[in-house]
Amino acid sequence: MSPTSLQTAPPQTAPPRIGYVLKRYPRYSETFIVNEILAHEAAGQPLEIFALRPVEETHFQDNLGKVRAPVTRLTERLKNPDAFWRLMLKARAGLPASSWALLGRMTTSGGQDVAQALELALACRERGVAHLHAHFGTVSTTVARLAAQLAGIGYSFTAHAKDIYFDYDENIRLDEKLRDAAHVVTVSDYNVDYLDQRFGPAAGTVSRIYNGLDLDRFAYAAPAPDATDILAVGRLVEKKGFHILIEAMRLLRDGGRTTRCRIVGGGDEVAYLAAQIAAAGLDDSVEMLGPRPQSEVMAMMRAAAVFACPCVVGRDGNRDGLPTVLLEAMALGTPCVATAVTGIPELVRDGETGLCVPEGDPQALATALARMLDDAALRQRVSTAGRALIEREFDQHVNAARLRAIWQDAIAGSGQPQQRSA
Repeated sequence: MSPTSLQTAPPQTAPPRIGYVLKRYPRYSETFIVNEILAHEAAGQPLEIFALRPVEETHFQDNLGKVRAPVTRLTERLKNPDAFWRLMLKARAGLPASSWALLGRMTTSGGQDVAQALELALACRERGVAHLHAHFGTVSTTVARLAAQLAGIGYSFTAHAKDIYFDYDENIRLDEKLRDAAHVVTVSDYNVDYLDQRFGPAAGTVSRIYNGLDLDRFAYAAPAPDATDILAVGRLVEKKGFHILIEAMRLLRDGGRTTRCRIVGGGDEVAYLAAQIAAAGLDDSVEMLGPRPQSEVMAMMRAAAVFACPCVVGRDGNRDGLPTVLLEAMALGTPCVATAVTGIPELVRDGETGLCVPEGDPQALATALARMLDDAALRQRVSTAGRALIEREFDQHVNAARLRAIWQDAIAGSGQPQQRSA
């Protein structure tokens, strides 16, 4: 065979570089973002991470150190007018001429957002970032949208819950962000339907991709038949509903039960919840542990008889979408009791993958917790079904691949919307 007849494989080209735009990175409560980034990197996707605000956390995810993508912390506030002028001169030299016409139309944007967008757009041009993706439709998407327009690339974002439902003092212009994005992802069918109803055609490219887990890290184990503890995990804020859980614990105690409940997390309501526990005389049965490393939380989940997720809609409209800790508990095999808020019933299907009760009803919550504690066969049944659902719908590698397909379509300029069930 002559050398000229040998077939050579075409050279492999690297996927286009994607820029993640986040308000703060890392954040202890945003494990879903770290999970997503790690799944992309495992598939060979080049990433750049851009953070708009300083880190405020004292605890971080155990697997954060596995992230390889470089993190750029954009200048939060320019020191003086000279710094802004230097940025403008640099942008004049490094951005397309068309950017200046766009800049003149950004009359509704704040100066800080525009400055960060200019810095981000320059970084995209210098580093070959082909597309921007933001998490949450607030300031991260504000800056990503402006930067994408200035750099001549596209953007997408993931809408969660607060950015969809919270009643902000200022207009976050979610309608414009939905309209201008190449694609928008949200984390539940409930959110898709809500955005459809509220924004109509502007929400035409919204599709659902569930947050995912690395199932290799969350090995399933059947619930222990003799377990007795209740566990709850989350930020100590109104929407988590821990005040309802504490009242449910009082009802269980008054009914003759001595069950222990442990609450993991920190937040603004720590003093209020501690006072509620003391006033109810529950100091011996309800323990607030503060934030804990993920490995410790996972061990507590495995040991618990029931995982409680009593979410409510806050007075300001804020609510949870699909709490990641609920996914984690179900993946590990811990039986769950939750409330029917936003997309939670898509995960905790009453009587099938867990027990789901009305929000804000401590008696219903207490009854469901008692039922789960008393019925080892029920705990085993919902545990098995819950893990099966997580494997079908919440595998982070499968779901991250769906997001990458959206980016590829956006970069290719196909203009074809993805299926809403993606």
